[in-house]
Amino acid sequence: MLRKHAVARRRKGHSGGSLLASVFVAAACMIGAAQAAETDYTVNPGDVLQITVWKEDGLDREVLVLPDGKISFPLVGDINARGCTALQIRDEVKARLESMIRDPYVTVSVKAALGNVVNVIGQVAKPGEQIVGRRVTVMQALSQAGGLTPYASESRIIVIRRDGDRQVAIPFPYDDVVRGESLDQDIVLAPGDVVVVPTASLF
Repeated sequence: MLRKHAVARRRKGHSGGSLLASVFVAAACMIGAAQAAETDYTVNPGDVLQITVWKEDGLDREVLVLPDGKISFPLVGDINARGCTALQIRDEVKARLESMIRDPYVTVSVKAALGNVVNVIGQVAKPGEQIVGRRVTVMQALSQAGGLTPYASESRIIVIRRDGDRQVAIPFPYDDVVRGESLDQDIVLAPGDVVVVPTASLF
C-alpha cells in the first residue's frame, strides 16, 4: 500500500512538473513571438516610439513619428525613422550619442503602431479604416471587418497598393486560402493598402 502511495505521489509530481514545463514553454513562445514582431515591424508616420537612455535624465520619452517619417530626440537631432525597425533606430541613436555619452545603453520600442492603417471596403460587415498594429494579412483584415456579406464576390477580391507614383491591383484567391491552399497568397498588408470586396453579379 505504501509503495502504491509513493508511486502515486511520484506520478502526481511528474504531472505537475510537466504542466509547469508546458507553461514555461508557452510563455517562452509568446515572448519569442513578441520579440519577432518587434524585430520585423517597420516604423510608419503616426507611430509612437518609446526611447530610453539608461541613467540619463531627460532622455526617456515618447516620440511621435512625423508625417515626413522623421523623429526628433535630444542630443541626437532628427532621424529618418520611416521604414526602419526599432533595432535600427536604436543603433542610430546609440551611434549619435557615443560622442557625448560613454557606452550609452539605448532601448527603442514601438509603443503604439498607429501609422499602420489599411482600408477594407465593399461587401464586408464593417467596412472602413483599420489601425492594424504591426502585421496583418488579408484574411485577418477581412475578419476584423466582420467577414464577407452574402453579396460578396469571393473570386474578385483585390488589394490595391501604391507603388511609387502608380497603384497596382493584387488579386486575392479567397476560396483557395479558405480551403488551406495558396496560403502564401495571404499577403501581409502594407500601410495604405485597400482591400476591395466587390458585389457578386446577380446573373
